[in-house]
Amino acid sequence: MIAIRPENPLIVQSDRTLLLEVAHPDFEVVRDELARFAELVKSPEHIHTYRITPLSLWNASASGVTCAEMLETLDRWSKYPVPQNLLQEIEDHGTRYGKLKLVAHEDGRLALEMDDKTLFWEISNQKSLAGMLGEPYRDEKGIYLHTGMRGEVKLQLIRLGHPVQDMAGYKPGDPLEFSLRSIRASGKPFGLRPYQQAAADVFHAGGGPDGGAGVLVLPCGAGKTVIGIGCMEKLQTHTLVLTTNGTAVKQWKQEVLDKTTLTEDQVGLYMGDVKEIKPVTIATYQILTYRKDKGAPFEHFKIFEAANWGLVIYDEVHMLPAPIFRAVAELQAKRRLGLTATLVREDGKEEDVFSLIGPKRVDVPWKMLEKEGFIATAHCLEIRVPLPTDERMAYAVADQRQRFRLASENSMKLAVVDELLAGHPEDGILIIGQYLEQLRILGERLGAPVLTGQTPEKEREELFRKFRVGEIRILIVSKVANFAIDLPDASVAIQVSGTFGSRQEEAQRLGRVLRPKGDRNVSYFYSLISKDSTEQEFARNRQLFLTEQGYRYLIESRHFESHGALSEPKVWRQLLVETGM
Repeated sequence: MIAIRPENPLIVQSDRTLLLEVAHPDFEVVRDELARFAELVKSPEHIHTYRITPLSLWNASASGVTCAEMLETLDRWSKYPVPQNLLQEIEDHGTRYGKLKLVAHEDGRLALEMDDKTLFWEISNQKSLAGMLGEPYRDEKGIYLHTGMRGEVKLQLIRLGHPVQDMAGYKPGDPLEFSLRSIRASGKPFGLRPYQQAAADVFHAGGGPDGGAGVLVLPCGAGKTVIGIGCMEKLQTHTLVLTTNGTAVKQWKQEVLDKTTLTEDQVGLYMGDVKEIKPVTIATYQILTYRKDKGAPFEHFKIFEAANWGLVIYDEVHMLPAPIFRAVAELQAKRRLGLTATLVREDGKEEDVFSLIGPKRVDVPWKMLEKEGFIATAHCLEIRVPLPTDERMAYAVADQRQRFRLASENSMKLAVVDELLAGHPEDGILIIGQYLEQLRILGERLGAPVLTGQTPEKEREELFRKFRVGEIRILIVSKVANFAIDLPDASVAIQVSGTFGSRQEEAQRLGRVLRPKGDRNVSYFYSLISKDSTEQEFARNRQLFLTEQGYRYLIESRHFESHGALSEPKVWRQLLVETGM
């Protein structure tokens, strides 16, 4: 007789999908356990759907989660017996990480080693590996790599379903002696928080070959830059930092000088008109992918060989441009650190990140840091706004892409923005959007500055400075502010439009208001969505990220009278309090 436990919240299905009841009292416990080895697929109100994939199992194994722990979680919480085929797949895929090891021999040659002759024959006969592998040894349980094939072999093997545990070690790079300050250059006390120290320790792994490459996943506001600096201090070597834009480059330099004993002449910037190669060099992805035309070479890839780097840091690694993967594949002898708030890539290249940067080493839950006060408590609210009649008519006859833009630029959102601002009369507020004309209209309506990608660097930095010190209370920003911007005084974000279903964008925009805020450690994230539109459909995908991190997303509709006025005033902040959000 099949044992059924109807009181449990989980249904495990043979197609690798997991269905979790949101209303169950143990929902949060089960959610956190599943997040270690399964990917969230969708998260409507009542049932959340997860999927177990080979990559999710390999990342779990690399971060120390055993197959026994995964199976125990499924068995403990499932209503019905776990399907036998899924048990077998978890055992199969979950144990693959570590079966293939890449090692370095004393003569400097690299080789793949395994304890399974069947695996040896499978690999040695793969056409996609032709020209990359040399002769076998150790009774056909080892096979040499041709020179320069370290990255490409790992990339091809993971596409064949065989992740490689890279134990070949790294070149040390030129030495760079420095220490972390106990008192920052700005005069404030400084020290790594416990989770920051733990993340740096996991990446470093005592300096051995099982450390030195991997991705650390932490919330925006958790201090990923500080963790990067902590890893630099452990390795004491020349370091290349790659990040998303010029503002982020300058913030990295500011943080390095503020929190370490490194001096101005040891930290260089490589962007725009400034191209310095120093012991610590910070560059943008944008300059690395610059070329004169589509067929021309990438002129600035030479930075990878411009110095004997011992560490390369990829900030916001989920944004790593595809062309740089080619260079990363040739940098496998250098230690590689990826920093991100989400491993989700819109181009689906998560496996490339696993192979070429390294597996996920740390994944710190957002809600854990919120509970401990390291990031602000976030209240998330989606407000659905109807399209006015004339805009609804234009929407009805438009193509799919134009429909999304019309819904995003819904003019009735302006009145809701006014309403939200009235409910936060003293807070620092970011209004974030995708479309420049919409932002320009908001700027004129509110008398607030608008910051876009066209804003000169000097003016951009001055606006950020004024916002930080309170000279500006409302700042309107385009997607240029999605990444690596430190605005600690922002406690409210109003998202008036966004990219098509981008989970990574949702992560970054929420992160703009998560920096800790002292005694009143609370922030608000409002997202304005046109009701019954394509924008509403894409919003569901963006919300997946927030659900993954444990946030509840309240959804409310805003009603208007026939003449276009708001039907009744609302204090949205009070609504969130009343509903326990």
